[in-house]
Amino acid sequence: MDALFLPLADAVGASVDQIKLISCLLIAYPLGSIFVRIPSSQPTLRHLFSVAVALFFFFPVLKLYQGFFQLLASILGTYFLAAYDKSYRMPWLVFVFVMGHLTVNHVIRAIYGLSYETMEITGPQMVLTMKLTTFAWNVWDGRRATAELDKWQTEKRIVEYPSIVEFLGYAFYFPGILVGPYLDFQEYRSLVNETVFNDDKVKEKAKGGRKLPSGRKRIAYGKMVMGLIYLGIYVVLGGQNNFSTALTPWFMEHNLFVRIFLFQLYGFLERSKYYAIWTLTEGASIVTGLGFTGFNAAGKSTWTGAANVKVLEIEVPSNFKVLLDCWNMKTNVWLRECVYKRVTPKGKKPGFKSSMITFFTSAFWHGIASGYYLTFLMGGFITTAARLARNNIRPLLLSAPGKEQSDMKELYDIAGTALSTLILNYAASPFMILSATDSFTVWSRLGWYGHIVIFGGLFFFYAGGSRYFQKLQAQAGIAPTKKPVKTESPNGSAPGSGVSTPAEQKVFTVPPHFDEIIPPKK
Repeated sequence: MDALFLPLADAVGASVDQIKLISCLLIAYPLGSIFVRIPSSQPTLRHLFSVAVALFFFFPVLKLYQGFFQLLASILGTYFLAAYDKSYRMPWLVFVFVMGHLTVNHVIRAIYGLSYETMEITGPQMVLTMKLTTFAWNVWDGRRATAELDKWQTEKRIVEYPSIVEFLGYAFYFPGILVGPYLDFQEYRSLVNETVFNDDKVKEKAKGGRKLPSGRKRIAYGKMVMGLIYLGIYVVLGGQNNFSTALTPWFMEHNLFVRIFLFQLYGFLERSKYYAIWTLTEGASIVTGLGFTGFNAAGKSTWTGAANVKVLEIEVPSNFKVLLDCWNMKTNVWLRECVYKRVTPKGKKPGFKSSMITFFTSAFWHGIASGYYLTFLMGGFITTAARLARNNIRPLLLSAPGKEQSDMKELYDIAGTALSTLILNYAASPFMILSATDSFTVWSRLGWYGHIVIFGGLFFFYAGGSRYFQKLQAQAGIAPTKKPVKTESPNGSAPGSGVSTPAEQKVFTVPPHFDEIIPPKK
């Protein structure tokens, strides 16, 4: 089957594996239309259809024979372990089992030096790891009293254990098997049975006696078009313009300011490949009915539940935290619900220890490349500096209620957006370059501007800047900035109690704020 993909790969200058992956994502669109035409009264047929499509992807197209059986081993191991181990240890045993398996493959990938252009099993396995560990926790929650659960756990708990066919359908849900999106078992079950559409408003909007509300295909194929646009941008411009270009002699022929400017362009081009695959797979999932979130004020159906990225908020962020919140959003949900909350002892609130365990889990889940850890650790310092700036400077620029925004506040917002983008591209480069040595070389060729801004800012606030701005706030009659109220109840609180992760703790791919450990002097 490679003969079908070789001409296109040669024409666009991409690897055959990349062409195969994109082809699978595009094939999922018409297959999704077939999926929804299988009667919901025949859920077994829908499960088998997902498995059949996954087999088609892995065998004749991608030729990941060994990889498929590795995924199957993790799936079956999780299924029987969760079914027969009734102890509280079960979710942790599943977690160690699938994460350990993933880590072994990350090591193998590193040993053989496989680039992202090579399609191998760790990508699908990362998605599957989220699904299997979430399933294990949902099963365990189904065996606990509801009084011990929070709102999310109550909604997602599994009381009726699935058949092996239903579980295979969930694990091999075809639009998301290769690159996501990750979904929990109850989402899949309600999708297959179409109970997610059991609403009077949905019935009013549905056409032709079908349960699915209208507007689904319009949104889905709009996502496909956008995904192809991002892909085209990457194919045409990204091949010779990426973070690794900073390692070439040509890059050093330019002065520092030109190098920094070019690096910002490289950042968008690097991210465009992620925008492409995540947007394409989101659209394919919407075709099957996943991601329905109700209706907007105009009465049109909305389908944002399968999104994994918000491009505009990332490229033009109001601040760095908003940027992080909008990247790889499904992974953040998994880390919050299956690690952060679970490592917290019953009756206690999550704290620094829970945050650090969650951060290291995220790091190992991504892989073992040293560049990953440079990016993640740098992120901890960035979020700390950003929060100190926001708490100390922003209150002085806010206008009184009912008055227009001041010019200084507008300048502050513009500077915040520009600085967030500059820092993002600087800090994210090791994640793409992978090697710590090469990453340090790139940073040095950029004049270490990210380190100067972040650590210079931290030094300023810790050396007395925080105290100075708090005095200015006091003189202006501004109430001291308080930490956001944590709505988290102790682990194990009752449903409906408003349990949620506090706003400042929603990003789990970077370490917790360092000012929580050593706060600046007041």
